[in-house]
Amino acid sequence: MISKQLQELGKKRIAPYPCEGFLLGGGNEEADVLFVGEAPGRDELQTHKPFTGRAGANLNGFLKEAGINREDIYITSVVRSRPYKHDVKSSKKPIEERGNRTPTQKEIIAHAPLLDEMINQLDPKLIVTLGTIALKRLVGPGLNLQDVHGKPFCTRLLQLPSLESSKLVRGERQQHVFPTFHPASVFYNPTLATAITNDMRQLRAVLDSLHEQG
Repeated sequence: MISKQLQELGKKRIAPYPCEGFLLGGGNEEADVLFVGEAPGRDELQTHKPFTGRAGANLNGFLKEAGINREDIYITSVVRSRPYKHDVKSSKKPIEERGNRTPTQKEIIAHAPLLDEMINQLDPKLIVTLGTIALKRLVGPGLNLQDVHGKPFCTRLLQLPSLESSKLVRGERQQHVFPTFHPASVFYNPTLATAITNDMRQLRAVLDSLHEQG
């Protein structure tokens, strides 16, 4: 779905930053719904599939609870390489043993062309943002996930206007977006499990409605 040329460009653009590996995404390339996460972790780089670690197990459980088949969706991420910790303490360990971290804005911009092209190619009826990073990347910083999770809306997505740009701008594309929490968030706040389960049930209803509309 993403050309080899664009893949190589993505690898080149992320090379200056403390990130390792490269993962395109995976799933049904004719899916009506695109799930967008934050970035792959160590488990994902080993399996070459998105959401295969503990967070992936959580996601599978939430999808099953809502009656959504993983085979019917496509999953990708804002950043396609694993951002690893590079503080003084972490620097004493091999890169593959260092912990995951949240991607920086520069890393998000580096891989922005990949996500923009993925959305253009897949042309999904609905994008599900998993966590704050994905929501801010596509919609902007003005929304609080706590306030909007589980509430679908239509908006013009942010995109990178050119390879030379360092700032995302609002494009012309109108897109249905459904924000929810990242599946890994329950590791730090177990009470979010109920919220995510309810969000996924709402997502099922939204998908049914979109399918009825054609």
